[in-house]
Amino acid sequence: MDTYTDRAADITAVLSDYFNGVFKGDTDLLRSAFHPQALVAGDVNGQAYFKTLDQYLDGVRNRKSPFELGESFRMEIMSIEIINQIAVAKVRLPMFEFNYHDLLSLTKVDGKWLIVNKLLTNVAMV
Repeated sequence: MDTYTDRAADITAVLSDYFNGVFKGDTDLLRSAFHPQALVAGDVNGQAYFKTLDQYLDGVRNRKSPFELGESFRMEIMSIEIINQIAVAKVRLPMFEFNYHDLLSLTKVDGKWLIVNKLLTNVAMV
C-alpha cells in the first residue's frame, strides 16, 4: 500500500538526488530527478530567470560545482506537502555566496516521483 510515509520517503530520495546532483555538478543524477518537460523559473537577485530543463542542466554542466570549490554541503529540506500523487517541497540550497530557496513541484509519473517545476529565488542572509 502507498502510504503517506512511503510517499514522503520516495520524495525525500528524489530531493536527495537533486541536492547531490546540484552539489557535485552531476547532470545525469539531476536529470533523473526531473521530468523531461520540467521548467525552471524565478529570480536571482531580482533578475528574472526562465530555463528549460536542458538549459538549466547546461548551466550546471558548465560551471564549477560547490563540491569542486570546496564548499560545505548545507542543503536542506524545509517542508514537504503531499496531496495524493502531487507534492510541493520547500528546500534551501546555500551555495556560491547565494541563499537559494526553491519550491519544487513533484508528481508521480509511471510509479516514480519527479520534479515537474522548480521555482527559485535568492534570499539575503541575515
